[in-house]
Amino acid sequence: MFGISIFDFIVLLAYFIGITAVGVWTRKKIKSSGDFFMGNRGFGKVLMIAQAFGAGTHTDQPVSVAGASYTTGLAGIWYQWVWMFSTPFFWIIAPIYRRLRYVTMSDFFQERYGNGLAMLYTFIGVMFFCMDIGIMLKGTAVTIEGLTGGAMPEGPTIIVATILFVIYGLAGGLVAAVVTDLIQGVLILVLSFLLIPFALNAAGGIGAVHQGLPEHMFSLVAPHEVTLFFIVMIVINGLVGIVVQPHHMAIGGSGKNEIACRTGWTYGNFIKRLATMGWAFTGVFAAFLYPGLGFEGRELAFGVAAKNLLPIGFVGLMIAAMTAAVMSTCDAFMVHASALFTRNVYLRYINPKASDRKTLRVARISSAVSVAGGVFFAFLFPSVIGGLIEVWKVTAYLGIAFWFGVMWRRANRYGAFFSALSMATVAVYTGHVLDWPLANQIALYIPVGIIVMILFSLVTKREPEEQLRKFYTLLDTPVGKEQRLKDENVDIMLEGMSESASGEKQRKTFMERLLSDKGVDQGLLIVDLLSLPKRFSWRRYRIDILGYMAAVCLVIFLIALMVFLAEVGS
Repeated sequence: MFGISIFDFIVLLAYFIGITAVGVWTRKKIKSSGDFFMGNRGFGKVLMIAQAFGAGTHTDQPVSVAGASYTTGLAGIWYQWVWMFSTPFFWIIAPIYRRLRYVTMSDFFQERYGNGLAMLYTFIGVMFFCMDIGIMLKGTAVTIEGLTGGAMPEGPTIIVATILFVIYGLAGGLVAAVVTDLIQGVLILVLSFLLIPFALNAAGGIGAVHQGLPEHMFSLVAPHEVTLFFIVMIVINGLVGIVVQPHHMAIGGSGKNEIACRTGWTYGNFIKRLATMGWAFTGVFAAFLYPGLGFEGRELAFGVAAKNLLPIGFVGLMIAAMTAAVMSTCDAFMVHASALFTRNVYLRYINPKASDRKTLRVARISSAVSVAGGVFFAFLFPSVIGGLIEVWKVTAYLGIAFWFGVMWRRANRYGAFFSALSMATVAVYTGHVLDWPLANQIALYIPVGIIVMILFSLVTKREPEEQLRKFYTLLDTPVGKEQRLKDENVDIMLEGMSESASGEKQRKTFMERLLSDKGVDQGLLIVDLLSLPKRFSWRRYRIDILGYMAAVCLVIFLIALMVFLAEVGS
């Protein structure tokens, strides 16, 4: 049935029914647009970790990493480890989103740079979500088609997966996305490592794989495609662009306190970094077991390996896990896309006096429209990696405006706009006219963007002082101290269920006792970077410093672990 056994089909059907029922059940928790978009900022550490891992992990990623590893070796891991060195920064970036109390990333550009940049970002943000949803659906469909020997073709698979996540996503909004992420995260981890024991058994052990493949297949730096220069450039590009990916306002800002936001975004992504190791090894093992797919067919590697290696029952589990990966992200992305349109277009320009009930209805309608755009891109993209690269570049164009907007009061809308325009122009010309490799494009358009940002900001009019006062007052006011903002007449877009860093209850863990605020307002290193010599004190910045150092140690450990595993059996 559909290229799989009856037992596999039963496993798959049971998963679909169960996860949809859980998602629809969350509908009763949605009483306002704030609930729909941000869960009323009520998530604790566990759900924040689940949200970061689930929303950031989807089927196109094992497809792209395994596919790249099939031809380049373990170096293909950098198609997702591109953000490995950015992950420690999540600890010090997350409280920026939370303290701003904004609902969408477009709100950031509205309040910091004005209407024009907000509208530009809204357009780019919605396009980002549509493109990313398309990439995810494409990756899932390609893999399932290979897994079922073509019995589940790409087109119908895209439609079925879309219908399922739309049903519960429209019902429960971000609450449904986060609750189902907690369940689906387990299945995603299963997906990441399920094939490895079966592949090793079929290959006759890891030693046989080493003997049968070139030595560079077990190196984290490839002689072609994923070279050291490529890795350095995509890591830099990732750090620049990661901060303006539109779903990160919720991932970094929907927790009930700053520690929950820091912990969720940082360690949810570290779980993903661990899972990525399984995808890379799967691609290398597939290269040994099933040679002949070639460069054009490498994105079928994951599905082909699963089809040939997994016993009855496990095939259904694999399809369920892959569907879980795409649904866990697509449902969140469609909610975030609807937030951009509803808050930054509908409420601002179409119907500013709309009731919250009507706003919620428009949010659900625009969610469905964004998904339709995603389905369009799913059929448009020729490959998963090709679509992934385009998304990388688009997010970097406005990333510089975020970094400078937070750190430098002199940064203005003219610098931000012309910086983004110049980067896009350079990328299009070097990529589509001169046909430069991606790494060379990045090496040029990022310095150009920084220089243009500084020059135009210095020679044009400053942003209004009152606008800057409100923006930086939000950043200087820890979560849980909103009364201070009210006393200073600073608007709070969505306060939600805010708790202070120390909280009112006695802390039970060592880390929570260590990071409690002890009556001192915690500063943010990124925000205060240019004035740090005057403002620095250990007590003021210790949460940023300790958390960042711990995350850096974990990065070193994961890379060392990958190097060690690559040498096993050699």
